[in-house]
Amino acid sequence: MTSERFDARLDTVPQDPGVYLMKDASGCIIYVGKAKKLRNRLKSYFASGNIPHPKVRAMVSHVADFEYTVVGSEAEALLLEANLIKRYQPKYNILLRDDKGYPYICITLNEEYPRVFKSFRIDEDLRKAGALYYGPYMNSDLYQVLKTIENLFPLKRCHKVFPRDIGKDRPCLNYHIGKCMAPCQGEVSAADYRRMINRILMFLEGSYDGIENAIRQEMEDASENLEFEKAAALRDRLASLAGIRRSQHVFMEIKRDVDAIGLYSDAGETCVRKLEVRDGRVVGSSTYFVAGTGDEAAEVLTGFITQYYDKAPKVPGLIVIPEGILDEDAAKELEVYLSGLEGHRIELREPKRGELRDLSQMAMNNAREMMVRRILRGGGAGSDPQAPVRYLETLMGVAEGTVHRVESYDISNLGNDDICSGMVVFRDGKPEKNSYRLFRMKRVVSQDDFASMRETLSRRFAHNEKDGFTLPDLILVDGGKGQLSAVAGVVRSIPGTDGILLAGMVKNDRHRTSGIVFEDGREISLERKDMTDEEISLLRFLTAVQNEVHRFAVSYQRKLSGKRNMRYRLENIPGIGPAKRKLLLAHFGTIKAIENASVEDLVRVKGISAGDAEAIRKFFGEGQ
Repeated sequence: MTSERFDARLDTVPQDPGVYLMKDASGCIIYVGKAKKLRNRLKSYFASGNIPHPKVRAMVSHVADFEYTVVGSEAEALLLEANLIKRYQPKYNILLRDDKGYPYICITLNEEYPRVFKSFRIDEDLRKAGALYYGPYMNSDLYQVLKTIENLFPLKRCHKVFPRDIGKDRPCLNYHIGKCMAPCQGEVSAADYRRMINRILMFLEGSYDGIENAIRQEMEDASENLEFEKAAALRDRLASLAGIRRSQHVFMEIKRDVDAIGLYSDAGETCVRKLEVRDGRVVGSSTYFVAGTGDEAAEVLTGFITQYYDKAPKVPGLIVIPEGILDEDAAKELEVYLSGLEGHRIELREPKRGELRDLSQMAMNNAREMMVRRILRGGGAGSDPQAPVRYLETLMGVAEGTVHRVESYDISNLGNDDICSGMVVFRDGKPEKNSYRLFRMKRVVSQDDFASMRETLSRRFAHNEKDGFTLPDLILVDGGKGQLSAVAGVVRSIPGTDGILLAGMVKNDRHRTSGIVFEDGREISLERKDMTDEEISLLRFLTAVQNEVHRFAVSYQRKLSGKRNMRYRLENIPGIGPAKRKLLLAHFGTIKAIENASVEDLVRVKGISAGDAEAIRKFFGEGQ
């Protein structure tokens, strides 16, 4: 698209804040954006010259028309942009989609006697009618939350609809053991039941003090009225609540409500992880994945905040965001937007130190862990782990079903010390961890990755099925054409490996998986914005393999390094030098055995005196 086509129209666009909509040839809205100065922003898209960002370049290439709306302020522009994105779901905008593997808790406040249940998706019609959704949760976390709610609150768990079904049946066992209010008997008013539901809302929002005070007051009233069974049940609920509070980590010394947002990008996606701190405790989290890389972090963060908090049951007064992503103006716009939603001031903060900084780092680490989990399972909960393997078969020109076992290797060292390698195995697209193997270099004594890889491969292929080493169908080499050629030279020289396929996993300058190269020289880039679903699944698979083999090799190298350092730390013990260190290791075999040895065991070692033994025990006893 050239600027000439739109020049006349662009000159008439005002230099006011507003929102613009980009349309393709069919009239479909493909992008919604906002701008402080509409004319400048629109001209930037159609000016001559290269557009550096691949996503923007791809979007502009499909633009056939545009329209815009002028508003009174940047805050109004942000609000209108958020509403239009939700309405049109444009292809090139960041769209918030939760991982379908994570369910919610739904509370039907629109009903006279609300229900509390697990839901795998948000029903927009139900939400608009008044239902609240909390989450999404990990399945195991959701189970614990619902179980806790059942223990703390006498909630109905049947499927009866009230008041329609009142009086139709006798109360169930839960009523007789004090775990249900039994609204089915018509003795519980909707107002009383609603008060109990409000406590559940307080529990989900982390407001434990209010719940504790209300239950304690009920217990005292029941005791005064000589309702001792009721008082005992309420006492048990107080004890359960106290146990929950003790088990939760108090993250902040000052009691406050905070949300912390963490981002982590890999394999063409970004994970957004939100931690909820209520009353100083981490009480919940939500996880979302959006299409977008680290280069689009500002758009991802803005999109998450505008789309998530529009539906959130409550927005805390402070939201912690990652450092260096939003500029000051963008952060202020979002604060005005959120404050308008809630009716009170909302602050966005990039903490530089202290407990809020620690909380922000926890959110970032959580985002990384969730992304690693997603990549290892090949995408969302419904993803087919074999899809990228089948696509690889197509790219390599082999029959479907040829590739089952995939192996990859990585070398790790710290200079010339503790040189080792890791081998990971993926079967039918999923990691097969019982087949992982580690190799410590025996022949290579210097930092030479190619020599280390040759030793690794020669030792690996010296094993057979009796040793638990099945031949791979495909070896994915960590590297481009040079590394692939070197590995191919070794593998092809080993008898019986002719049928093994080889390919290289290419990384970009940020050390992220970016493509694949084959033995015939073909290379496919996997950093394009217009990738097919097959290419996206392949990128996830290659990223999973590359990350996993690197993690496995590095963790082994660190373990070896730790052991080596501890050996030499023995010489920090008064009276223990190199000679006695060697005597101790020769006798006990491991540092752990020396650490656990008694004085009597130590003096049995020839050359170790009683004084040496006491010094050793003191050294390990003090945990140095």
